[in-house]
Amino acid sequence: MRRVTLFVNGSPRNGKVVAVYGTLSDLLSVASNKLGIKATSVYNGKGGLIDDIALIRDDDVLFVCEGEPFIDPQTDARPHEELTGSHTDWLTLNVGGRYFTTTRSTLVNKEPDSMLAHMFKDKDAWGNKQDHRGAFLIDRSPEYFEPILNYLRHGQLIVNDGINLLGVLEEARFFGIDSLIEHLEIAIKVSCLLLYMNVHLLFFQAIYNLVLSVLALKQFSQQNSQPAEDHSPISRKEFVRFLLATPTKSELRCQGLNFSGADLSRLDLRYINFKMANLSRCNLAHANLCCANLERADLSGSVLDCANLQGVKMLCSNAEGASLKGCNFEDPSGLKANLEGANLKGVDMEGSQMTGINLRVATLKNAKLKNCNLRGATLAGTDLENCDLSGCDLQEANLRGSNVKGAIFEEMLTPLHMSQSVR
Repeated sequence: MRRVTLFVNGSPRNGKVVAVYGTLSDLLSVASNKLGIKATSVYNGKGGLIDDIALIRDDDVLFVCEGEPFIDPQTDARPHEELTGSHTDWLTLNVGGRYFTTTRSTLVNKEPDSMLAHMFKDKDAWGNKQDHRGAFLIDRSPEYFEPILNYLRHGQLIVNDGINLLGVLEEARFFGIDSLIEHLEIAIKVSCLLLYMNVHLLFFQAIYNLVLSVLALKQFSQQNSQPAEDHSPISRKEFVRFLLATPTKSELRCQGLNFSGADLSRLDLRYINFKMANLSRCNLAHANLCCANLERADLSGSVLDCANLQGVKMLCSNAEGASLKGCNFEDPSGLKANLEGANLKGVDMEGSQMTGINLRVATLKNAKLKNCNLRGATLAGTDLENCDLSGCDLQEANLRGSNVKGAIFEEMLTPLHMSQSVR
């Protein structure tokens, strides 16, 4: 088996030792693969064209070309290299698969102590590898290398949107571009500071908006907590706007506010504090007043038909002449409505569910409680004079000390035991 050394036409460097076998076409195919060119002909060291594989001897030095005339590597090396650009100032870099064309002076002059300057200051000083197109191979990220190359060109740090400055900084450290490292560190600090300021600006803007909301609510509360004679009653529209501006989990305080004559029907008024509020002549039909605080509130003449009053607090409230037909005071969880000491003179509570309700010492004189469910209710000390209790369920109700003078107990669902009333 014969061995020969193959060179690219006109170049005495980067030769490849190959075995010779088969035909001349087989040798050209091996030369194409080894040298990265499209080999079409082979010359010996004196420029003789070899057209027969038998003419090749062991340890011959051969020059392979792509169809161009033979170039003597000794006498014609400089013209060929100038033609191909090997010794010119222009060169091409293959950085991570992306090509960059620049000049040797760009890579060397700006940062003479950098890795790039040492790589390209003297030709082949570092044995730089080249691809099949003659571009110098650099295994780094092209998107981070581009800002570095531009900096070496004009001295300005320009980074496109979407490029991470930290990645460019790492590349600058790798290549030893000291002056660029300082620029990048400052740029990163400024970027972080701006981000920090933007976050805090958004935070303070949110705090500012919250403070404005609190001040507006406080002003609204102050304006509407004045005596009724100084301010007109709150309308449904104003109150709905107030409800919509209040988070559902926030406690809404409407103590002492004037809602006289307002239409608040079918609104969700759960857990609202209406203590000592003026709700006289209000329309609260079908409203949800579950667990609302109506202590000492004025509900005289109001309409609360079919309202949900589960767990409501109406201690000492004034509901004289109000209509509470078909209301639900019964809470399945066991929370009992408390109307202790309330003034319920002449109220119409027909058909209401009032299981376990506390009406201790309340006044129900002339009230209509027909067909009400008062099972287990506390009516101790209650004034039931002339009260219509016909058709009521008073099983286990506490009537001790209550005034039942003139009360009507017709069509009772359960018998009324004498032990339940001592008066």
